[in-house]
Amino acid sequence: MAYFQSKPAAGRHFLQIPGPTNVPDRVLRAIDNPTMDHRGPDFGKLGLELLAKLRPIFKTAGPVVIYPASGTGAWEAALVNTLSPGDRVLMCETGWFAHLWREMAERLSLRPEFITTDWRRGADAPGIEARLRADKAHEIKAVAVVHNETSTGCTSRIEEVRRAIDAAGHPALLLVDTISSLGSIDYRHDEWGVDVTVAGSQKGLMLPPGLSFNAISEKALRAAEGAKLPRSFWDWRPMLAANATGYFPYTPATNLLYGLDAAADMLLEEGLDNVFARHDRHAEATRRAVRAWGLEVQCADPRHYSSSLTAVRLPEGHSANALRQVILERHNMSLGNGLGQLNDRVFRIGHLGDFGDLQLVGTLGGVEMGLRAAGVPHQAGGCAGGDGVFGGGMGEGGYSLPSLNSMQPCLPPRGCSD
Repeated sequence: MAYFQSKPAAGRHFLQIPGPTNVPDRVLRAIDNPTMDHRGPDFGKLGLELLAKLRPIFKTAGPVVIYPASGTGAWEAALVNTLSPGDRVLMCETGWFAHLWREMAERLSLRPEFITTDWRRGADAPGIEARLRADKAHEIKAVAVVHNETSTGCTSRIEEVRRAIDAAGHPALLLVDTISSLGSIDYRHDEWGVDVTVAGSQKGLMLPPGLSFNAISEKALRAAEGAKLPRSFWDWRPMLAANATGYFPYTPATNLLYGLDAAADMLLEEGLDNVFARHDRHAEATRRAVRAWGLEVQCADPRHYSSSLTAVRLPEGHSANALRQVILERHNMSLGNGLGQLNDRVFRIGHLGDFGDLQLVGTLGGVEMGLRAAGVPHQAGGCAGGDGVFGGGMGEGGYSLPSLNSMQPCLPPRGCSD
């Protein structure tokens, strides 16, 4: 059965899409344990301990709900638990996933309003403030923002969005999608006044797809009391009641919860600040490589650079999809495709989750070999473009490598078969 790769290739496959990410062996081994009775006492103990571990990852003192679903399910849960038919929702068109969340809002009989962007930057906080100031009747009931737009590699400044809402004196809820940022980019549910945080298991949390999350503020819980959109599976109320003793109102994804427990331990043992610094360094090294190749990063505003992924624009007349196919066939590496209006215009390098310096060097080397093989105009030496990011010696986190100038021989010489 071709469940792993259709063409046999030596070495481990490089899964460098921006999620799902590589699942660490420690998490895989946890998932491998026998399934327990989800109504028994051991499960209740596991549930309570796991829910407690999640709060510092979201940086909240409030409840975190876990669904056996993809992140799309948590999107829906955030909307149906807090809103009523016909409610206005202010959203920012930062990319493809913001577009999909708007489509869901429309299907749920909400009235989303889009602040457009060029897909090259994060949410427009001043634009949000201006629109909220104009909403004198407070018809807008929520502001929904994608923290890290996976389709573009742009990260919105949620603290600025919060300040914009406060400056407008508007009571709208703040709903934030952190599916490709939680566990990879600094995020602060309580400090930034977020009412519902949406997250998924398959990116910075280093799990297979299948779990999603809502972190919930007191204000959101109050809104849920009057929300009139239909809800059953996604309803917070039975979930929170069962969670109080560590259980769930329906059969949970038990073995994925084992994996989540191990992944939470890994993040907390490394320390979230160290995790974020590692992601920042890998992102900066990747952007330096892109510039060294003479290519362009999709994100045009350095304040909105993503530390989870880098989307790379190809020159006019060159196919990003063809390049990805060459890299997959020749070098056994998967890169993210362009989505929506960026289809075939960009490819996306994921550098999030369980990811280290040597994996990044291999990833950049594979991209450069692919650029050469696909005939994409570029300058050689992107592997050395990260010089200064990986300083000499071993840092406190144990992640530093020698200068990447010394790594340039990882690429085959011109004229050699690759």
